[in-house]
Amino acid sequence: MLHELLLALLGYTGDLIIDEREHQNSPATPLSGDAPISEECSFKLAPDISFIEPSERDLIEKIITLGFYYREIDRFASKSRNLSWIRSANASPLERAAELSKSKTERPSVYRRAIANGIVEILSVYRSAVLLIEQKLLSETMPILATVTQGLNKFFVLFPPLYELVLEIERDDIRGGQLLNLLHKRCHCGMPELQACIQRLLWHGHQVMYNQLASWMVYGILQDQHGEFFIRRQEDRDTEHGSSHSDVSEKLARLSTDYTSDMLPEYIHMRIAESILFAGKAVRVLRNPSSAFRFQDQLITRSSQKIQGFTGRFSIQKEPLLDMKLIGEELLPQSDADKIEAMLQGLKEPSEFHKRSFECAVDSIRAIAASHLWQLVVVRANLNGHLKALKDYFLLEKGDFFQCFLEESRQLMRLPPRQSTAEADLMVPFQLAAIKTISEEDKYFSRVSLRMPSFGITVKSPHVDLLKAKAYADGTSGAALSSGNSDISLDGWDGIALEYSVDWPLQLFFTQEVLSKYCKVFQYLLRLKRTQMELEKSWASVMHQDHTYFAKHRNDRINYSKSQQRRQTCRPMWRVREHMAFLIRNLQFYIQVDVIETQWNILQAHIQESHDFTELVGFHQEYLSALISQSFLDLGSVSRILDGIMKLCIQFCWAIENQESSENTPELEHITEEFNKKSNSLYTILRSTRLAGSQRAPFLRRFLLRLNFNSFFEMTARGVLNVVRQRPAITLRFKAAVCSQLVDLALSHPWWLASAFHWGCTSLFMSNDNTLADYGRRYGS
Repeated sequence: MLHELLLALLGYTGDLIIDEREHQNSPATPLSGDAPISEECSFKLAPDISFIEPSERDLIEKIITLGFYYREIDRFASKSRNLSWIRSANASPLERAAELSKSKTERPSVYRRAIANGIVEILSVYRSAVLLIEQKLLSETMPILATVTQGLNKFFVLFPPLYELVLEIERDDIRGGQLLNLLHKRCHCGMPELQACIQRLLWHGHQVMYNQLASWMVYGILQDQHGEFFIRRQEDRDTEHGSSHSDVSEKLARLSTDYTSDMLPEYIHMRIAESILFAGKAVRVLRNPSSAFRFQDQLITRSSQKIQGFTGRFSIQKEPLLDMKLIGEELLPQSDADKIEAMLQGLKEPSEFHKRSFECAVDSIRAIAASHLWQLVVVRANLNGHLKALKDYFLLEKGDFFQCFLEESRQLMRLPPRQSTAEADLMVPFQLAAIKTISEEDKYFSRVSLRMPSFGITVKSPHVDLLKAKAYADGTSGAALSSGNSDISLDGWDGIALEYSVDWPLQLFFTQEVLSKYCKVFQYLLRLKRTQMELEKSWASVMHQDHTYFAKHRNDRINYSKSQQRRQTCRPMWRVREHMAFLIRNLQFYIQVDVIETQWNILQAHIQESHDFTELVGFHQEYLSALISQSFLDLGSVSRILDGIMKLCIQFCWAIENQESSENTPELEHITEEFNKKSNSLYTILRSTRLAGSQRAPFLRRFLLRLNFNSFFEMTARGVLNVVRQRPAITLRFKAAVCSQLVDLALSHPWWLASAFHWGCTSLFMSNDNTLADYGRRYGS
């Protein structure tokens, strides 16, 4: 009886102690290793046993539950440690197909295997306890059940939670970082024996995580065959497996990795996960330089050797020629790689997970990787030169080049672009401008290319707007015209974009998102410069026509008087053009000087002070965000008004250049009215406390001061608002009532008599109704 009880404690049933799951089948067959874990205890005493007292039966059934727990936990450990999914090359196709079909239902897990190794350690202690009990029972003359319960007392505390743990793992298919998270939560309990047991299992799980971290952060290799690590690989779909070795670094640069929150344990902060992701990416880049970079570095080394050879008499030592395979070791010295590996090895030794030590080690590794990556990107790849090139071409620092380009392409841009040949048409003036203004020493211009993307917006030429304006002058439907003006449809040529060719390893710094922001600012600045040039060219063209006409007819009295009359007629339009040019010039000066130059100086100061790649990336992101926000490109209301103003300026320039008679006068008046409304709306929005009083645009007040130096914009903005927001007319009866109250107030307050009566009467009969209405609301009956 006792021997069968001891066998049941090790999971083997017999005639006295049976397994109800096995007896459900007829005939009774043992459970297979792949059978799921039972959710209820199935070990019972045989019902036909009558010689056992009820108290002893209850005690035996309590004891044999440990055997049930042991068997189920051991079955889980055996399945998790099964390596049959690793087949040799000599396996038959049928065996491979069988294993493949099995692996689809049961996915292997290295984390479960590690936990199973810890479970095996606990079960070995349990088996030793059972063996010790057997020895005690054999040595006693009168063996009793109390010996069994006394020897297995602590396992009544350990096995039920362990059984629930493995049951939850198998039922919910918990794996990877989720398994570590589950074990970390179960560690917080009030039973020291159970806590030590769960911590041991968590230690085994952490060993796998530390091995993956070492592979990722020391060698830049992502070892995660079953998708259990919180760092994931996202390869390009067009990657070809049959490529040459020279393309490996380019593929690694395109290889995208990211961390996933579903496999990230909750006790590891997202900031730490981002640091781990960055460190692995940096190490992978440092260990796998591109072939072009190797060749360039080798040429630099050879040239330096030649120079040293010529200057050998000055006791300068000659450096040996570096092998291409050693460049990766140069970028990440072996001493630093050993230091990183030693840090991770130090984390594996303690029996408990120390969050503080883990975070400090990850931060130190990230600092090492960031420092070497800074050296590669900033020093070797000449980051500052590329930043200067982007400023020259995308931020229009080379104003002479773009001025020449716009002048060469001005006649072309008067016509609507053809989608099929627009880019090729622009290449001619682009190359002419480069020949005239770009020197041969500029090694970055070859990286810049002009692009005319597919027209995603409504493509229109200024001719279309002129036709609309003429229709308005002819008295056609004004509703259609206003609806056309309500939607800002940009000129088709406003889609001109630039592309910049970036080599390894600058893809880490100049990502597609960064280059798209540069392109957005470039398109905005190019429209602004084109508008300024059109206003200047139109003024020069009109003045040339006027001077030619005056010189031709100055001796003819009749035509001379017509010339003078023509000048008087055009003078208001010239004044409007000057207002347009004044606004565009000040806006351009604000963006180029107050925004771009200021932010560029701040960025240069950060580059000089910082030696951390991640800090540089953050400073550059702040630089781009400041350019976009302080140029109002992220404010829809302001950017729409600015686009509308630039569009009206182009229309105006075309209209005054093509003006032959007074037929265009209604059209010009309409453009003038729209421009006044939009410019005053722009001034009103920019001077609001939400913008002018915030840190969003620190130099906005200077721009507003230059615009409104003589209070012109402020007065006209008030006038426009008063016209738009008309108040009801004030009757004479209301004026008389206000006068009577003024008299009463003056009589009751003699000191106020002069000022109040004078101001009130002046407002009543000489000022506009808006001032009177304001007074009426304050003092009316």
